[in-house]
Amino acid sequence: MAGLPSAHPLGERLPAIYQEDGLLQRLLGALDEVLAPVFASLDNLDAYFDPDLAPEDFLQWLGTWVGMTIDESWPLERRRAALRQAVRLYRARGTAAGLAAHLRLLGAGDVEIMESGGTAYSTSADPPLPGAPGFQLVVRLRVPRGGVVDAARVDALVAAAKPAHVVHRVEVAPDPRAPRVAGPPAP
Repeated sequence: MAGLPSAHPLGERLPAIYQEDGLLQRLLGALDEVLAPVFASLDNLDAYFDPDLAPEDFLQWLGTWVGMTIDESWPLERRRAALRQAVRLYRARGTAAGLAAHLRLLGAGDVEIMESGGTAYSTSADPPLPGAPGFQLVVRLRVPRGGVVDAARVDALVAAAKPAHVVHRVEVAPDPRAPRVAGPPAP
């Protein structure tokens, strides 16, 4: 940030007797040049915490503060949108709805989550237990034709979001509702 002026030059704050000392003024001018970016950052600190205003190179680090890994290959606006939704996603972390929302944010297409667990209440003793035995999670992604999903990345995200004792499987399939693109007849 060469040439960034200091809002409060140090040389001006000295007693009058020292303000006429050329060597001291040059030394403090050098310190002003070093400190100006620090003061500018501190004066604008609130902008660093706003996903819409934070510098592009700060977004990745801001994402780590809220427990979200931001993919650097995403367009800038998509990274900012992910950070805006981070707190809402974090509140729903560990739930099927939270996992589905996170996968949609990654652009994984239509997400269907099937889990073996369940909850219920009853006013009678020993009602049948909800869900299925075992702890299983199936994440089915329906990707539009021509869409690409990084299955390894989705698998890693599911592994990080689910409880450790739950076995999971990720299935990626083309979306049957997507329109077919007419092409040349098969030989």
